[in-house]
Amino acid sequence: MVHQHSSQPRLSPSSYEEDITLLLAPRLAYFAGVARQEHVTRAAQEMGVPQSTLSRAIVRLEEDLGVALFARKGRTVSLTPAGRTFLTSVERALAEVERAAESVQADADPSAGKVAFGFLHTMGSETVPELIRAFRVDHPRIRFTLVQNYGEAMIERLRAGDLDLCLTSPVPDAPDLVARRLDEQRLRLVVPDDHRLAGRKRIRLAEAADETFVTLEPGYGLRRITDDLCAEAGFTPRIAFEGEEAETLRGLVAAGLGVALLPPPAVARPGGVELGVTAPRAVREIGVAWLDGHPDTAPVAAFKRFLLSRRGPLLPD
Repeated sequence: MVHQHSSQPRLSPSSYEEDITLLLAPRLAYFAGVARQEHVTRAAQEMGVPQSTLSRAIVRLEEDLGVALFARKGRTVSLTPAGRTFLTSVERALAEVERAAESVQADADPSAGKVAFGFLHTMGSETVPELIRAFRVDHPRIRFTLVQNYGEAMIERLRAGDLDLCLTSPVPDAPDLVARRLDEQRLRLVVPDDHRLAGRKRIRLAEAADETFVTLEPGYGLRRITDDLCAEAGFTPRIAFEGEEAETLRGLVAAGLGVALLPPPAVARPGGVELGVTAPRAVREIGVAWLDGHPDTAPVAAFKRFLLSRRGPLLPD
């Protein structure tokens, strides 16, 4: 087999990685097939391609690399030392591509695929386990990758493609996202059980204007709601502590460090009293969000339909 002169320049060490990939990738399977058979005709028959196509692909591959991969004797070929070295890496690369293809196909399987789902910390103890339990009644083999985080971090991961859907609050309003309101949850002012307001059942939030608050950190949806509600009540809260977990805040309230606006607890905790807030209306809206225009696999579409069908009593109140 005589090499024909190619007008295409040989790759140099300074070539861009993407150029190398574009040149080499389509020919790697052909190279591995010929190496496996050590015969161009048999390899062409095995792969179902014309022999001339296979021969040209191998010649161009060697020209692009600037290295002889095969020693030729008629249509019979044998690997050169460089060819054997190259084959080891090519077989690993092709195996990795095959595993990747099998993985994405498995994730998209309608009955046993995968959903990447994000949710707020405050929904981890009851809401999300109950949603998944109910969904799996009809979809028992669908798998979940779960991410528990605060709202802004989940939106970032949604945009990065790490998540298919997220359950968050407040319901996001952004041009690149689609969001649907599912439920709302009343917030309570939690005070220590020896607090001056502990004997009340409900209060106006303005009555807590002189209190010290413990809150979630900036960036958390509940922190933004707390700041907005206090502003509506006519004051800026004095912050003693900023945390990452609502249950941590409950413990600090019970210890007397301050008061907090929180959703109802999954389990009643001693040391604190939860007061209804009559004004302003203290609620947080919960919604599901996804990236606009992003195609859904069958499992993601099924779980999205399920979530949208659960509008209403989603959270404890």
